[in-house]
Amino acid sequence: MNRFTGKTALVTGAAGGIGAAIVRMLRAEGAKVAAADRDVSGIEAEAHLPGDLTDAAYADALPEAARAALGGLDMLFNNAGIMRRGPVTATSDDDYRISLAVNVEAPFRLSRAAIPIMAAAGGGAIVNTASCWGVYPGPGHAVYCMTKAAIASLTQCMGRDHAHQGIRVNAVCPNEVDTPMLRTGFAVRGFDPATAIADLDKTVPLGRIARPEDIADVALFLASDQARYMCGALVEVNGAKAVA
Repeated sequence: MNRFTGKTALVTGAAGGIGAAIVRMLRAEGAKVAAADRDVSGIEAEAHLPGDLTDAAYADALPEAARAALGGLDMLFNNAGIMRRGPVTATSDDDYRISLAVNVEAPFRLSRAAIPIMAAAGGGAIVNTASCWGVYPGPGHAVYCMTKAAIASLTQCMGRDHAHQGIRVNAVCPNEVDTPMLRTGFAVRGFDPATAIADLDKTVPLGRIARPEDIADVALFLASDQARYMCGALVEVNGAKAVA
């Protein structure tokens, strides 16, 4: 299947688990990809655009840089994200600032810059990585849930505002995913990542937490013509596990 032959895409968080899967799968289906992350040296892509998404100037310029490098910009995957754990009383100013900068402000800036480019070309697709935790907030992740709720709401608003321009904006909403970020989080808290993930697997009705490819498959679907009538949707990918 080559759904994206002749198409161009910008993927943020391209070096992470889900982002790397999105880049790999897009290219396998014919797309030219610009990879954005702090370090993209290990990512195979047509364009490498390293930088810090908390830098407003970098975020603002990224869609045009991708368009210039690839010859167009048909798809934007706002995939970069970070997780800071704890209730609001245990959330530092730094936790708050960086969570908003990466999870909310960067997708806002990237979308604001990408939409005129896509509109001028006749349309496009934006896929945001939100979270089930932003749709159904769970305990002990106050700032994370808040930011993911914001990106879910932004997805719905942009979907309605820009559908008439042929720009479809949707979000994939995962629950737990077996990524380096998840494993590092366990290690930092003193847990063995393999054991912790095996325990998490038992909590999922389908028998395991998601792998990056499980989420990337849905993200690519949302960007493809197969989802041509979907706009402003929040698609939960959770193995039937509720947020708890």
